[in-house]
Amino acid sequence: MTMLDDRAKLLLKALVERYIADGQPVGSRTLSRATGIELSPATIRNVMSDLESLGLIVSPHTSAGRIPTARGYRLFVDTMLTTDRKQLHTPQLVADQPQKVIANAAHLLSDLSHFVGVVIAPRRSSVFRHIEFLRLSEKRFLVIIVSPEGDVQNRVLFTEADYTQSQLIEASNYLNQHFSGMAIEQVREKLLLEVESLRGEIATLMQAAVQVSTEALTQVQDDVVISGERNLLSVSDFSSDMGNLRRAFDLFEQKAQLVRLLDISAQAEGVRIYIGGESQIVPMEELSVVSAPYEVDGQVVGTLGVIGPTRMAYDRMIQIVDITSKLVSNALSHK
Repeated sequence: MTMLDDRAKLLLKALVERYIADGQPVGSRTLSRATGIELSPATIRNVMSDLESLGLIVSPHTSAGRIPTARGYRLFVDTMLTTDRKQLHTPQLVADQPQKVIANAAHLLSDLSHFVGVVIAPRRSSVFRHIEFLRLSEKRFLVIIVSPEGDVQNRVLFTEADYTQSQLIEASNYLNQHFSGMAIEQVREKLLLEVESLRGEIATLMQAAVQVSTEALTQVQDDVVISGERNLLSVSDFSSDMGNLRRAFDLFEQKAQLVRLLDISAQAEGVRIYIGGESQIVPMEELSVVSAPYEVDGQVVGTLGVIGPTRMAYDRMIQIVDITSKLVSNALSHK
């Protein structure tokens, strides 16, 4: 990153903090007051134009003041944040069912941050414990899959041939007897090897069933819990521009993109900050994401975070996300 002298760093830090606090472009007069050091207005203007040529700040067209760019925020976050670790008062998350802990964590994140809380639920295991078939009508069956955690998934299966109830029972007995407790991918591989020894029509049914079970068990559709989208309505950076707001809501609708974003941070240690506009990861300049992975019994299983305007109190968000990830890890771990 750019090498700045101490004076430039001090002014950039003051400018970002000022702008985060009140959302107005910051002029040199405000800066000289904010830093409390004796610098002539000319000196401050010179440093400001240096910072501008480095792409760290920019002047919005109508104003004499400057605001930070994504790069400016990044430098601030990476090198100038002094997080004041005053303990946040957070309620405990009670170790209830995992789904409830996740939902509570999303609420907690949005309540504390006043922005949007997002939690990716733990990856469900793709292991099945039990499978059953139910005939719905000709060539149409319901496959009922139960995971070791007791999650039940249903899928409708359309087949080329029709099957009798006794064939369905035969197929489910075979699968439960031979494959219960295996990962669904293993089941697929073993079935392919055993197809020869099975009666043709039943083998076809089982392969079709395993195919839909794979989709059912590895699906990520409802694995993102989002809370507090409405909080963005009261953020001035959004309420003044409906286009921004609509794009933000589109992002929450397309959960797949959120999952990708938070998945990246699951591979990182501790709290990560993604600033809108600095990379492809966050698709909107006006949004930033502060996220952290959480663990169950020492294994990272998911990620949580806060999504809010680029202009946010990052130090506070880091604390909120950090503490919530520890609360979730504790609530979900089997001590």
